[in-house]
Amino acid sequence: MATKHEQILEHIESLPVGSKISVRRIAKALNVSEGTAYRAIKEAENQDLVSTMERVGTIRIEKKKKENIERLTFAEIINIVEGQVLGGREGLYKTLNKFVIGAMKLEAMMRYTEAGSLLIVGNRTNAHELAVKEGAAVLITGGFDTSETVKKLADEKKLPVISTSYDTFTVATMINRAIYDQLIKKEIVLVDDIYTPFSESTFLKTKDTVQDWYQYNQATSHSRYPVVDQHNRVVGVVTSKDVIGKEQELTIDRVMTRNPMTVHTKTSLANAAHVMVWEGIELMPVVDASHKLQGIISRQDVLKALQHLQRQPQVGETIEDLATKQLEMGESEEQEYVLRTRVTPQMTNQLGTVSYGVFISLITESTSRLLRKYKKGDLVVENISVYFIKPVQIESEIQIKPQILEVGRKFAKVDVEVHHDRSIVGKALLMAQLIDR
Repeated sequence: MATKHEQILEHIESLPVGSKISVRRIAKALNVSEGTAYRAIKEAENQDLVSTMERVGTIRIEKKKKENIERLTFAEIINIVEGQVLGGREGLYKTLNKFVIGAMKLEAMMRYTEAGSLLIVGNRTNAHELAVKEGAAVLITGGFDTSETVKKLADEKKLPVISTSYDTFTVATMINRAIYDQLIKKEIVLVDDIYTPFSESTFLKTKDTVQDWYQYNQATSHSRYPVVDQHNRVVGVVTSKDVIGKEQELTIDRVMTRNPMTVHTKTSLANAAHVMVWEGIELMPVVDASHKLQGIISRQDVLKALQHLQRQPQVGETIEDLATKQLEMGESEEQEYVLRTRVTPQMTNQLGTVSYGVFISLITESTSRLLRKYKKGDLVVENISVYFIKPVQIESEIQIKPQILEVGRKFAKVDVEVHHDRSIVGKALLMAQLIDR
């Protein structure tokens, strides 16, 4: 029997895209408290089933595939530009194909404006009307209104007409930034991208026996399985260590390891890898918000995915990428391992000196490159002590000299010195955990 929370989520998922959702309506329809309805709607928002906007409310939206993540909906545009809807509210869930900035004559503007696009323009009512007739939505900048004719037309065609108080340049910058952020998110590998789904996973139920474990073991040659209760909620994990020497008739719930570590589909691959290596876990169940089994992820899956992680040039770059990609191998008289970089404007703080966050990124990346010479794999920083000795200003060239103090199978200790103009400007002591590939 599904819980009330699960019933609400199923109900929301069954609603047509574009439907308006309210706490009161859900509570009444499914005979639940408003608190329960509110929590379920928040969970639906986390699962990208609905979107909530100020002055508009919550609407059912289309769940975007990862490859289309850079396509924005009109609902998202409203949130980005802090806009308000003047008409065409029912079309907020639609995604747009392209943006047109209306800084030209009307005829030229219409040549660029096509169905599914968004025209960003000021108080030019004739342009608003023509755009909606062409099947495009309109974003009016400068806080201006539009005519009642345009509002009525927008409602008929279900094409949003939105007003924002920002100017055209600011709006274009805000939307560009949002798409760039989406591109960065697209590149982050999640458990969702690599896990084995429920339909293909092998699992045991609490009332199965040790004998069942041996039968599964013979059939699949795996030795670890998640254990679920009658509602498919994960309650344990059973491994060969748990069943060895136990009577065949014993039920699994008597021998399993309870309260296992689990991950969600939205957990990042890096996070899952860290947990699995740190805890020495070979298999983790993937669960939803109600702790129901969604599938499994193995250490082998995680390490294989880490090996295939290649940076794609067309995706957005983070500040860390911008800072570390400029690191180059340097030369040293003492034959040490040295990396060099120049302090660019993006790497500085408001005082024009290298920022603390970038400084740590450079130290971590230099250490990672040095350790890769000794061991294939990635590192997870456990502890880092950083000492700023002198500020490093913009356009300075710095040398980073990491030196291994101790390296084992799973851990490494590294001392890092940062030099500029033949003097030390910073030092760090870094302890890292190694993830073998």
